Amino acid sequence: MFDLPLQTQPETQKTGLPPSLLTVFADQDFPFALTTACHAPAALMSGQAHPKVLERFATLAEAMQGAIVQAEDITPEDAPRILAILDREGRLVLAGATNDGGVAWCHPVSDAAEARAVVSEASQTRAQAMRAAEWHEHGLARRLRHHADLLDARLVDPLWRVFASRALQIAA
Repeated sequence: MFDLPLQTQPETQKTGLPPSLLTVFADQDFPFALTTACHAPAALMSGQAHPKVLERFATLAEAMQGAIVQAEDITPEDAPRILAILDREGRLVLAGATNDGGVAWCHPVSDAAEARAVVSEASQTRAQAMRAAEWHEHGLARRLRHHADLLDARLVDPLWRVFASRALQIAA
């Protein structure tokens, strides 16, 4: 879900950037992008859903703080949202779920074997969500899909796993 490259949109003639992203991409030199999943039905159905960039940051610590600021703006009535920090190449650095004005960071998998187990569990959870939806248990299906997304959020790029784990230890 979070390993897709950053969103590309048509450019405007004056600035070279789409008007909706002028502030987000004001400084492309910042290596960390705080993102959230795209929930546009057309994009999801076409397989073209890319993460929506909320803001860019110079350091991982700043990006983590930016995620907390974003989480504070989410009302309790909003559906739980997963925020992800991607690097310049679109690799997942860290992800977490918004929760009561904060972010519950997902601990990264430690190795390939754990990653395979997480992928398997996420796949099984999505299958359960599909069955729940077929039985018209839409609330259960939504919770199961969210749980599968949280599992996917643990699939930090191997390049960043140790660094992200250490950042979480320091933040705790």
